[in-house]
Amino acid sequence: MKQPLLILVAGGSASGKSTVVQEILEKAGLDDVLIIKHDDYYLDQTNLPLEVRYLTNYDHPSSLDNKLLYQHLSALLEGQSVDKPTYDFVNHTRSTIVEHVEPKPIIIIEGILILENEKIRDLSNINIFVELDDDTRFIRRMLRDMRERGRSLESIITQYESTVKPMYHKHIKPTKRYADVIIPNDRRHDIAVDLIVTKIKQIIGEQS
Repeated sequence: MKQPLLILVAGGSASGKSTVVQEILEKAGLDDVLIIKHDDYYLDQTNLPLEVRYLTNYDHPSSLDNKLLYQHLSALLEGQSVDKPTYDFVNHTRSTIVEHVEPKPIIIIEGILILENEKIRDLSNINIFVELDDDTRFIRRMLRDMRERGRSLESIITQYESTVKPMYHKHIKPTKRYADVIIPNDRRHDIAVDLIVTKIKQIIGEQS
């Protein structure tokens, strides 16, 4: 297998990264794709009591095990399989479940801070930033965390005001400058998606 094409997709929490990725894959007619969530590489906190884990700032670069992700991406790009961690958001620590992952022709990494790390950016072929206004992202995040992660409304609001919003403007939004394409997700973005699809097909064509 030729070296996989690596695409990094960043943007604020609940900005619609996964939806945009699916649009790109459908338009490009791609199905042999490996999608990895940067969230699964949050640091292991099993050595900390639960009340301390609750205070974790998940929107700060220091919360992520980018060293391990870089090692795994390097291996995947060389055609090797890896045992990827998964994260338990209920207990706020790394899960005991490990996912065995095989390399595929296209690898997509989604994460709010995936464009923040220079070493990981250097491995990438295409960098994308999905942008959405703060209010809409908060509403989406609130609904998701209540439905999927069993969190209370009070805890969601507290976390958003104390870390999510300020960290977005301090650490996440500035990574737009590393993006090849910025996709505004508050209106139609067919042209941006088409440009990305064209670039993917161009790179695949050059590789073949």
